[in-house]
Order: sequence, then C-alpha cells, then structure tokens
Amino acid sequence: MLTSEQIAQIAAELAEADRAHGVIPRITARYPEATVEDSYAIQGVWRDQNLAAGRKLVGRKIGLTSKAMQQATGITEPDYGVMFDDTVYCSGADIPVAHFSNVRIEVELAFVLKTPLAGPDCTVEDALAAIDYAVPALEVLNSHIELEGRTIVDTISDNAAYGAMVLGTVHKRPDEIDLRWVPALLYKNGQIEETGVAAGVLDHPATGVAWLANKFHQHGARLEAGEIILAGSFTRPMWVAQGDTVRCDYGPMGVIECRFV
Repeated sequence: MLTSEQIAQIAAELAEADRAHGVIPRITARYPEATVEDSYAIQGVWRDQNLAAGRKLVGRKIGLTSKAMQQATGITEPDYGVMFDDTVYCSGADIPVAHFSNVRIEVELAFVLKTPLAGPDCTVEDALAAIDYAVPALEVLNSHIELEGRTIVDTISDNAAYGAMVLGTVHKRPDEIDLRWVPALLYKNGQIEETGVAAGVLDHPATGVAWLANKFHQHGARLEAGEIILAGSFTRPMWVAQGDTVRCDYGPMGVIECRFV
C-alpha cells in the first residue's frame, strides 16, 4: 500500500493535470504496489480539496458496468467517482473541449434519488424504490492518466475518468417505463456511431445504484436523497474533438444534443 505522503503527492499531480488539462504517467507504472484502496484514498484527497475550495457535490458516477465498457478498457471491475455542480450541462449546450483530456462520450441513464439508500444488502428493487426518476445522460470522459496499460487503480485515482455530464429533458419514474429497454442511437456529425439498450448495464441500469450503495456501506456511508447517480454506459466510448456535434436518440426518453467548441 502507498504511504499518506505518496497518496497526497499523486492527488496533487492529478489536481495540476486537471487544472492544466494535461496527462500524467500511469500511477501503476510508478507504484506497482498501489491497491484499489489506495486509489480511492487518492480520489478522496482530491475530492476533499475541491469541496474545501467551494465546489458542490451533486452526485456519483458509476463506471465499467457493461461488457461494452469492460472490453473497451480491459478493466472488469466497476468503479465510482464524484460529480460536482459545475460539471452538469443541459441538452443543447456548447462544451469547451479544451477543458478536458482524452475526450470521449458515453451513453447512460442517470437516476435522482428521492430517499437515502444504504447497504449492505441493497437490491435492485431497493434501488428502484429509492429512485425519484430516471433521465437520459451523456457522460464526458476526462482522463488525466495515459490510457495505454492503465488499470482499475489508475482509473479510480483519476475520479473514474469523469469530466462532465449532459442531461436530457425527459424524466420517467421507474414505474412508468421498462428501464431495461431504453434504447440509444448515438450520432457524431450526423453519422451513427453506436447503438445499445440500457440492459447492457448489469442487466438493469439500476443494478449499479444498488452496487454503489453496498460499496458505500463498506466505508460507513450511504447515498443521499437528491443525489444524481450516473449508472454507467451501455455503449463503447466515442472519441470527440473540437467542432463535433453529438446527438443521442433515447426513443421514449427523448434526445440529447451538444456541441464541442
């Protein structure tokens, strides 16, 4: 395991990479002894420094929950990160691509909780009962660690590669729609790039919410009412660059559009 000094140093490197929109060498190449617990400790130091600076936490992202994403990254274990209020965009937004590194888009559903949710034995049924509504969302990936050869330790340390999210406008309660069958057609500059259905996330997109509640229980914490939970992508990540226009059609849950400037 890493020392507290090493954890603080890596968190500082990642904070500077975030500020400068740069990339640092893989943590696991320099510290092969680093563990998953170390990576969450690094993420926690970075999170707490941002909170102390005045940023407001609005929710959590869950990543690597689908076979598509696991095959795309070579990582088979889900992870999670934090989301701040200044990273949330609405459909139709112009997104400054220079604010991010290794910029890619993922297709997801987000859930807003109406009641707290806690482990240790949380089920998908418990998660659905705690969810106020689902809303379609695009996640903007923002990777500050070199991609080649990265492991789950690298990804978690880098706030699970979260950069921003773009929220749709259609809200559905879990009893209003079969969430497993929410579709997505993802376009870049008018050309279709990816398709998928939400069941690609652990057979039900709310399963990730239950997983996260159980994971939090291990740290004596719970998910709180009002939090936004980004449940994980059910397509492969799509690279984007300045000038690209992105459109995702979620069928009965509407359309999200954004442009990278």
